[in-house]
Amino acid sequence: MSQTRPLGAQISHMLKDRGVDVIFGIPGVHNQEMYRGIEEAGITHVLARHEQGAGFMADGYARATGKPGVAYVITGPGLCNIMTPMGQAYSDSVPMLVISSCLDETAATKGQLHQMKDQRAAAETVCDWSEEARTAEAAYALIDRALMEFEAKRPRPKHIQVPIGVLQAAAPEYASEAETEPYRTEDDAAAEVVMVHLQDAQSPLFVFGGGVQTGLAPAVAEAAGAATFTTFAARGLMVGHPLNFGASLARPSSAEVLAQADVVIAIGTELAEVDLWRKNLGHNGTLIRIDIDPVVLSDNQRADICIQARADDVLTSLVDMLEGHTPKTRWNAKDIAAQRAYWRAEVDAERPGLVPVCDALRDAVPTDTMIYSDMTQLAYTAKEVWDMDRPGHWHHPTGFGTLGYATPAAIGGAVARKGKPTMAIIGDYGFHYTMQELGVAVELGLPLPIILWDNGKLGEIEDSMVRAQIAPNAVIAHNPDFCKLAEAFGAYAAAPKSLIEMQETVRAAFNADGPTLIYLTPDISTPD
Repeated sequence: MSQTRPLGAQISHMLKDRGVDVIFGIPGVHNQEMYRGIEEAGITHVLARHEQGAGFMADGYARATGKPGVAYVITGPGLCNIMTPMGQAYSDSVPMLVISSCLDETAATKGQLHQMKDQRAAAETVCDWSEEARTAEAAYALIDRALMEFEAKRPRPKHIQVPIGVLQAAAPEYASEAETEPYRTEDDAAAEVVMVHLQDAQSPLFVFGGGVQTGLAPAVAEAAGAATFTTFAARGLMVGHPLNFGASLARPSSAEVLAQADVVIAIGTELAEVDLWRKNLGHNGTLIRIDIDPVVLSDNQRADICIQARADDVLTSLVDMLEGHTPKTRWNAKDIAAQRAYWRAEVDAERPGLVPVCDALRDAVPTDTMIYSDMTQLAYTAKEVWDMDRPGHWHHPTGFGTLGYATPAAIGGAVARKGKPTMAIIGDYGFHYTMQELGVAVELGLPLPIILWDNGKLGEIEDSMVRAQIAPNAVIAHNPDFCKLAEAFGAYAAAPKSLIEMQETVRAAFNADGPTLIYLTPDISTPD
């Protein structure tokens, strides 16, 4: 027999039925009905200190699990506060479902608590879609639509708002989840198009992006005799492939390498500004684009062949088609290794002293560590020189480029990865944005190392101003004693003076019974 409950409670029960185990959020008088059913449904709720933190936690959870990150927020300011994380999730193709309350009526009544001119439309500017459910049936349908689209389309955040009165009203039970096969596409035809160009290619090259989730990419590249690049989002995908140029597309001279390829297959990547930092890829040969999103296929990269398909499906077909193929590759592993060494030296020259810190930190983290980084020079350096040993384990706010991402996102990841190592890397200025979420990590007892890089300024902005011949202005802010601040929250804190001491501190932090803020400055010494 179906059970009637207030709609707010039914929504939590429905989400549990659909596989949601964790919700991030903050309760308020306008969304308290959504909290009526959380415990009864058996869902864990993580109380953020700010809705921005809740959104980044949901983002971090989604990236760690592949499941949607879900957040509950209130009307007005609650939704506005989570819009930055929604914009970040939109840029980086992260499945996030934000459910908010909304006022019952806004046209004839003004001056209400949390009132906005058009809350639904505001959210729509930073997510895939934003809809209002005025009935229980509409709420159920929109939730199922969102969850289905996370599987069937490019995953991007969705927003559903429900009027307060509708949340309070008794509602019939939602329908049981339909027994349907997971969304798949048959893309043998797409793979055949690629094979035609691989058959006689002398110097084929793959560019793999974050849309590639399968572990088949190395096998495809090896069978094709192809060199490879990965975007930052795909780091760790090509472990052991001797013809891998790494995540070096942003190096200006990578265009010269790409110009040597007679066919370039870019798969699961936008080839966006933040991937290349130049307008064009730099290729001279045939460019084949494969992506699930038709918008990506219509950009200014001058692709000769555009294929709308799921990257993993095409790679699965290619593995079979390449069986028995004899590659005619001109790529040389020694030349590629030399090129990578040259790019590493470039990074070291551009940001002196940071490469040794990255190397030492890499050597200190356990296998299977998932890392969340922020907009900071330490992370920018690490993304270019830190070779990951597996994909999907380094997450960065690449597209939207928001500050303050790493700490709460790592908390979301740590919640998702109980018993597995998770770490945050953040700069001094970015830490200010979401430092309050340290209290959540303490409350949950998460063994989370937070690497705080303090160069005492907005270093990247200062460098950019100097390059533009602008006298550096507004790039220095007063910082607190970060270690004392962390301890005030109840966290552990350390300020190692050498790289060896840093490594010891990091190893201990992964085994602690709470978060550890590890404070680093450019003065940290190189080990003897």
